[in-house]
Amino acid sequence: MDSEKIDYLARLWIMEAAAKIKQSFKETLDIDVKSGRNDLVTNMDKETETFFVEQIKEHFPGHRLFGEEGMADSVTSLDGVVWILDPIDGTLNFVEQQRDFAISLAVYEDGVGILGYIYDVVRDELYFGEKGKGASVNGKPIPKIDAKRELQDALLIANLSVTRKYPSMWEAVKASRGLRLHGAASLEYMDVATGRAGAYLSANLAPWDIAAGKIIVEELGGIVTRIDGEKINMLEKGSSIVAAPKIHQTLLDNYLP
Repeated sequence: MDSEKIDYLARLWIMEAAAKIKQSFKETLDIDVKSGRNDLVTNMDKETETFFVEQIKEHFPGHRLFGEEGMADSVTSLDGVVWILDPIDGTLNFVEQQRDFAISLAVYEDGVGILGYIYDVVRDELYFGEKGKGASVNGKPIPKIDAKRELQDALLIANLSVTRKYPSMWEAVKASRGLRLHGAASLEYMDVATGRAGAYLSANLAPWDIAAGKIIVEELGGIVTRIDGEKINMLEKGSSIVAAPKIHQTLLDNYLP
């Protein structure tokens, strides 16, 4: 795998896609409902995914793209090189607020995360992680996550599905410094990566929600598992906990079944 070529083109495509997304702020969006009234997809989600499909097919015909909006390949294994894309993570935020959404892109080779990109479009922040080489935001290295940080010294991020499924999480919230929620999993992963939060929990995320964030967080020493502590299968939807090491263990030991 030619990581340098992939990295150069991935950054180029992300910025081109982001420019089109920002231009759409002035336009009327075509909005469809997927699984429920708050699970939306816009023409920009679809157009952005299609753009990446076309670029990858042109420059890397042997690669596959695993994406959210159905414009990409049908992926049943992670053999070879697979790009995993959420064209707009936080679509509801994009529609309602025009902020707190991101382009999330990851490159996996034979099931191993190699390159991860999360671009906070409105804040113009590009988070990047490369396996074995650490992580950065806008080219500035991100310090390692504090392995000794305690729950009582950190904010928690948890969506409502987690608190409904695991009511004991409210006790964890009380033990922490407080609860936050943004509505875009990739950016919530980056809050943990940068130390702005100690942990983020969700009851149901798709591979494209976490593929890039997982690479970045793990490069910084964070822990990413299912809520029961099991390893994540990157082909399946499921629960997710991403946390500083000590907080991860505390949550599993004391607040989660």
